[in-house]
This record gives sequence, structure tokens and C-alpha cells, in this order.
Amino acid sequence: MGRLLIIGAGGVGSVVAQKCARAREVFSDIVLASRTREKCDRIAALCGSPVLTAQVDADDPAQVAALIREHESDLVVNVALPYQDLSIMDACLEAGAHYLDTANYEPRDEAKFCYKWQWDYQDRFARQGLMALLGCGFDPGATNLFFAHLRKHHFDRIDFVDIMDCNAGDHGLPFATNFNPEINIREVTAPGRYWEDGRWIETPPLSLHQPWDFPEVGEREMYLMYHEEMESLAINIPEVKRMRFWMTFSENYLTHLRVLENVGMTRIDPVHYNGIDIIPLQFLKALLPDPSSLADGYKGKTNIGCMIEGVKDGKPRKYYIYNVCDHAECFREVGAQAISYTTGVPAMIGALMMLTGEWRGKGVFNVEEFDPAPFMERLNRHGLPWTETFPE
Repeated sequence: MGRLLIIGAGGVGSVVAQKCARAREVFSDIVLASRTREKCDRIAALCGSPVLTAQVDADDPAQVAALIREHESDLVVNVALPYQDLSIMDACLEAGAHYLDTANYEPRDEAKFCYKWQWDYQDRFARQGLMALLGCGFDPGATNLFFAHLRKHHFDRIDFVDIMDCNAGDHGLPFATNFNPEINIREVTAPGRYWEDGRWIETPPLSLHQPWDFPEVGEREMYLMYHEEMESLAINIPEVKRMRFWMTFSENYLTHLRVLENVGMTRIDPVHYNGIDIIPLQFLKALLPDPSSLADGYKGKTNIGCMIEGVKDGKPRKYYIYNVCDHAECFREVGAQAISYTTGVPAMIGALMMLTGEWRGKGVFNVEEFDPAPFMERLNRHGLPWTETFPE
């Protein structure tokens, strides 16, 4: 058993807290903290067993470290903003707690996200005998473990990987993002990149696209993007010849995004207005719906998975592994939409893996570095069942 501190009270934080509260055999004490304690209190009321709440500024390592010490937390699950990853990691080092997150670090003033900043903590965590687990959501997270599972059981060599993320849900609003609007729009408007023959190839944003027939969803247009799981997979499974990430977008979403980009609302540099400096994208975030508010009435499904081609016993082989998640079913269970659910459940499972010792290490790790079997089994058990198919 272990003591858990969850930082972040958005849709994902709510899923993590509720799911952990149902596993008291592992999580003996749970504290949920964010900048706004009232949000934590509302989530705690949904949990069915006692969850303590606290106010904390995750940008301040000293505050976070003090909270860790106050509650003697063994593990911190960071589902706050990617901007805050390093400050929370600093706090874990100061207070002697393990660390887990779902998205890699991104500086506020640059639309760039990569693992190097966090990988640079390797020696510091190792020296203190602590473990930091990076990217334990769905993508990154479960998709990395899909990859590791197939590599372990079905391939001698993997040549081609396509990670495909489809949200075919309908929240009924003209334009909204399914997770933090600022992070989402920065990610979508960035140049695309894919891995081929040992190097990264960059493409203009959303310039490459193709249709795909997603099981239980149907045909959707998907667009090539850069996504962080490819960065660690390219290092940890180096034989891959080509690896790409695709995400679906409706034409309505893309039309709104183009207009916002054209008028400058997606800028992250300061604009002087009425005597003050404002960041247009941060102002836009304030105007858009809170992603956690989308859950009630959200219809449709997500399909996220990996198409992998390679060789087994000298013969070509292809596998498609995926999960389908229903927005309405997620709302009935935990009051969240499927995007929050598919991120929060893997974070809870990763925390369980660490506190039970099934995944153990000293230093900084990505999820594919561990045995995928216990994680894959728990995906099925905790609400994210996966399917393997063998396309011709």
C-alpha cells in the first residue's frame, strides 16, 4: 500500500482520483491538490471513499514539496499542465517521492515539447533511489505498451508503425477542445514530424492526411502530426524503419482553427493591448469551454490504436491493436468524457504498477521500458479493453 498525491483537478484528475479511490488495497491515502481547492472538493465528493484535498501552486516546487512532506506521499501523479512537469519533479526530489505524469514538458514561451528536459533528471532520481515514469496516459502511454506487447509476443522485428487516434464524438458545440485548449491548439498547429530511416522528417502542419476506416466508428480523415511517444519509441525500439502518428479532425474543427490562426488568436507571444500585455492563445483559452464541462451529453466513441508491420519467423506479419471508448459510458461511470477517461485510467494503472512494485526502477523511464503484460491485463480490468486483429 502507498500514499498518493494527485496534482490537477481537471477532467483527467477527476478520473484518476475516482479510479484510485476504488483501489484502496493499493492506495491507502489519497490527496487531491490544485490551484483551486474548490475543484478538488467537488471531485472528492464523487470518490465514494475519503479523499483529502489541498490548495497548491504547482509552479512552486517548495509548496509542492511541503505538501508531499505533510502527507508523507510516496508517489505524485502529475495531471496538471505540461509547463509544470519540471517544478513538480524538482519537488519530488526535494521531498523524496516517486513521480508519474501523462504528458512531457513544454515551456510556456515556446511551442515545443520533448522529453530531453525530463530525461536530464535521470541521474538525480537514480542517486536518490526514486523512480519517475513519463507519459503514462493513453497516447503517450497505452499506445507505447501496445507497441511493446506486440514486439514481445508477435514480432521478431518491427518495421512500420502507425499510431492512430480518432475521436468521433460529438459534444454539440461549435468549437471546443477535448483537453486544455492552450496545450491542444499549440500541439495541433505545430509542424508535423515522422521517423524514417533513422531521422526525423518535418512536414507543414496538417499537410499530410488520409482516410481510415476505424472499427466501431467508421471512416474518418486522419492527419499526420508529431506526438511525443514517437520520441521515446525511436530510442527504445530502434529497429523501426518508419513511425508516424495520425489524429482525426472534423472539417468544422479545422475551419474554426484556420480562422483563429489567421486572425492571430493562436499566437503565444505577448500582444500589447489597452496598456497591458496579453497572450492571445491564453485569452482564447478563457473564452472556450472547460473540457471537463463537455462530458454531459457527449455522444460517440474514440478509437485509439497502433497498426504495426514487421517479421516473425522470417515471414511478413501485420497486427492492428486498438481500444474503443464510449463518451456516454464514461460519463455514466465517472462523470467524464472519453478523452479524460482514456488518459486517467492508464495514469491510475501506472501508479498502481509503481506502488505494488510490479514496475520498479531508479531514474527516469518511459512506459515501454517495462513489462507490458500486467498493464495490458489491467487495461481490460479497469475499463479500457483492447482488441487485436490481423489485417490481410
